Amino acid sequence: MNNDNTKLAATALVASGLGAALSYLMFQRQQKSRPRSNSMTFHIPSDAPKSIGNSRTSFIFQDPEYDMNSGDRQSSVSDTTILMPHSHEERMRRRIAARMAVEDENSQPRQSVTVRVPASSANCGPGYDCIGLAVDLWTEVTVSRADEFEITAEGDGAEEMPKDDSNYIVTGVKAAYETANKPMPPLKYHVVSRIPYARGLGSSSAAIVAGIIAGLVLAGHRLPVWGSESLLQIAASIEGHPDNVAPVIYGGFQVGIHNGTRWVTERIPSPPGMQCVMFIPDFIGKTSAARAVLKDTISRSDAAFNIGRVAFLVHALALGNLDNLKWGVQDRMHQPQRAEGLYPHLFPMIKAAEESGACCAFLSGAGPTVMAFTSGASGDIFTQREKERTDYSVAKAMMEVATTYGVKGRIVVTQASQEGARVVKVDPPFSSEFITFRDNV
Repeated sequence: MNNDNTKLAATALVASGLGAALSYLMFQRQQKSRPRSNSMTFHIPSDAPKSIGNSRTSFIFQDPEYDMNSGDRQSSVSDTTILMPHSHEERMRRRIAARMAVEDENSQPRQSVTVRVPASSANCGPGYDCIGLAVDLWTEVTVSRADEFEITAEGDGAEEMPKDDSNYIVTGVKAAYETANKPMPPLKYHVVSRIPYARGLGSSSAAIVAGIIAGLVLAGHRLPVWGSESLLQIAASIEGHPDNVAPVIYGGFQVGIHNGTRWVTERIPSPPGMQCVMFIPDFIGKTSAARAVLKDTISRSDAAFNIGRVAFLVHALALGNLDNLKWGVQDRMHQPQRAEGLYPHLFPMIKAAEESGACCAFLSGAGPTVMAFTSGASGDIFTQREKERTDYSVAKAMMEVATTYGVKGRIVVTQASQEGARVVKVDPPFSSEFITFRDNV
C-alpha cells in the first residue's frame, strides 16, 4: 500500500512539473512573438479612446513623445505601458484622452480681469539663467476692454514704468491673443505695483506673465500644461530664459532647462522658516548693462566651480541643509564681474550678512538688489522673539555696508512664495451658482 502511494505521488509530481514546463515554454513563445519593450504591458480593449486626436487646437510647444497627432512618434511610452509613480505627464495625457476633453470649455471671452503676480529672484548665485524663486511681493494688473488704449499705474516704480505699448504687460497680452488666433481689441491697463521696478526682482517677468494670463482670460482661450507647459513657452520666448518666469508662473524655487524641443521646469523644495532679507538700492539696474560686463567664454575651472555649486545649492535646498547654502550660492560666472564693474558693495555686503547670521547672500538677478536668506522664522514673526531669528541683525549689517559705500536704499524682509500668478477677479466670473472658486473668482 505504501509502495503504491509512493508511485502515485511520484507520478503526480512528474505530471505537475511537465505542466509547469509546458506553460513556461508557451509563455516564452508568446513573449517572443510580441514587440520588444522595456516595460510591462497589459491589454486595453480596442474600443478604448486612445487620444483626443484633432480636437486639440492650442498645443504650441509639444514634446514628440506626448504628441498623439505625430505620425512618427518615437516614444517607448505606449497606451499599454504600466505607469510608474513619477509618470505624471503620461497619466495626465491618458486622463485627458479618456475624457475626450476639449480645450474650448469655459472659453467665453471676458470683459475684465485682474491678475496677481509675484516678484522673483533669478540665478541664486551660480544658477545663471536657470534657477529662480518666487518672492512674496505682489503686483496686481487689471486689464479691461475699452474704447481706446490706456495705461495707468500706482505704487512702486509707477513713474518709471512705460505707459505705451512697449510695456511688457502689453507684450504679454499681444502674445496671448496671437496664440488664441484672435484679434486684440482696444484695452486699458491699471497696475498696482509692489514689485520694485528694474531692481533685479523680476518686474519685467511679472509683467510678461500677467499680460499673458490676462490676455488668455479675456480671449477665452486655454492652454495645455502637462507635456507642454505652453504658458511657460510663451513667457520664456519673450524673456529669453526661464529663471524668472517659471517661479512667477508656478511659485517656489524652480530650475529650468531647454530640452531641445521646449522649456522644462521642476520645483526645488525650500526649507521652512526661511526669510528673504533684501537690500534694494534706489537706483535702477539695467539688465543690458549687467550682461554687457560678462565675457562670452569662461575657463574650464570656472565652469567646474559653478557646476559643483549649483549641485550643492539644489542639494542644500532639497534636504533643508541651511548651513550648506553659503557654499551653494558661490559663483564665478557673473557675480564677480558685476561686482567689479557695477556693484562694488556686493561682496562686502554678502560677507557682512553671513557674519551676522545669514545662511547665505547673493546678487538678485542682474542686480542691483542683494538678497540674503535667514532662518528661524515660525508663524507670525511679530509674535516671535527676535533672538530666535537673525533677520534684524542681518538687515542692520547690510545697511551699514550700504552706508559705507554711499549706496542709498532700503531693506525689505519677506519670504519665498510657494504660489505663483493667479486670477483674483474677472468679469463675468468663473464661479457660478453651483461652484465657487477661490476668492469667488
